[in-house]
Amino acid sequence: MTTSIDFAALGVFVGFFALVTVMGFWAARWRQPASLASLDEWGLGGRRFGTWITWFLVGGDFYTAYTVIAVPALVYAVGAYGFFALPYTIIVYPFVFAVMPALWRAAKREGHVTAPDVVYAKYRWRPLELAIAATGVIATMPYIALQLVGMATVFKALGLAGELPLVIAFVILAVYTYSSGLRAPALIAFVKDIMIYIAVIAAVAVIPSKLGGYGAVFAAADSAFQAKGSGGLLLAPSQFVPYATLALGSALAAFMYPHTLTGIFASASANTIRKNAILLPAYTLLLGLLALLGYMGHAAHLNVTNNNDVVPALFQVLFPGWFVGFAFAAIAIGALVPAAVMSIGAANLFTRNFWKPYVNQDVSPDGEARVAKIASLVVKVGALLVILLLPTRFALDLQLLGGVWILQTLPAVIFALFLPWPKASALFSGWLVGFGSGTYLAIADGVKPLHTVAIGASAITAYTGLWALLLNVGTVVVVTIAIRLLSPKGQAGAP
Repeated sequence: MTTSIDFAALGVFVGFFALVTVMGFWAARWRQPASLASLDEWGLGGRRFGTWITWFLVGGDFYTAYTVIAVPALVYAVGAYGFFALPYTIIVYPFVFAVMPALWRAAKREGHVTAPDVVYAKYRWRPLELAIAATGVIATMPYIALQLVGMATVFKALGLAGELPLVIAFVILAVYTYSSGLRAPALIAFVKDIMIYIAVIAAVAVIPSKLGGYGAVFAAADSAFQAKGSGGLLLAPSQFVPYATLALGSALAAFMYPHTLTGIFASASANTIRKNAILLPAYTLLLGLLALLGYMGHAAHLNVTNNNDVVPALFQVLFPGWFVGFAFAAIAIGALVPAAVMSIGAANLFTRNFWKPYVNQDVSPDGEARVAKIASLVVKVGALLVILLLPTRFALDLQLLGGVWILQTLPAVIFALFLPWPKASALFSGWLVGFGSGTYLAIADGVKPLHTVAIGASAITAYTGLWALLLNVGTVVVVTIAIRLLSPKGQAGAP
């Protein structure tokens, strides 16, 4: 990958980055309310985002800059196994269609801002609320850090050495998020998504034509995998179950993250969410096209020291400088949108589910907004420090753990909406068992997403988060039954 400065690419990049910076600050005036001094307005955009704004916002924070970098990098490294992101982003939307309108109605009816708000309203038990909120915050932090990884990859490809460009970019992000709240990433998401679509469609149309067509691309990738003795264009039989469980577990976890739920809560209606569940699979088509860039990297005979450099290197080798700048700007802006929404989602959790119940129960709506603004800055600074002070591998490992962790909040949120029988203490016990066992299994396996369980003479390898979720739900059932059996007849029993 070229690391010398291409001034044509850099000029286009800076131009588009300046454009979204102006848009970020102007967003405070977009659909301007009487005041941004409440979490409803600053953290959820007034809950007035219609179908198209929600589509761009949710797509913008679900399909991130790191996705653009990491999915082709994984396909470049392992082949077909890297395509698990496609079925996962197909499975997730029926789940969104069925579940998220009910969550939106519960939040809208009572003025809830976060999923733990909904859980607490059902069970009235602070330990469970705090567990769900804390999980959301710690699972989000490394996710933000990975957006920085994607942006840093682009800066390196542009020839911008050192950490200063990354710091400047995130200072700008922090300032306009502080002033405009969720309106800033919602507005910028329009530009970001259109740019990503243009860049990817151009890539899958132009690059194969320069490499001899798709037949040549697949042949070159197949030869590369055979030469190194791992990976392939097709899944091996032993990969079927791991592949399927990774897709299922990732789909169940995806809309438990604070940033994706923030997009749900900010929607104008339950029908808006249903429409988006129908429309958002268009991004899955984009993701499939994007993943093919991994195979194209082999056909282009790229010489990269890090798999994450595949996409930038492809653009640099096969496109003119001005379009390289455009594509790199799309990727970098693709980091700003999700990072902003993630920091807002984490700040909402901190404010509503820690600050208000434990520090200042009488905090005003204006006070909540001020606390959330400061918390969003702290979250961004924390993610930046992770990238600047710790190895990138640390952020990757934490993000893998984050997926296992956030999946353990699923029973509490879903049961609060649809099932009357689970006890709060049983849900807390399930979360504790799932969180603890998932963490232990992942670390014992070298922070890998898969764990093998021996069942008799057979061994099943599946997503670690799903193993932990099974233990979680089993614990909920057992503890709820035990509480009901041990409670004196006619009394409600434990929380």
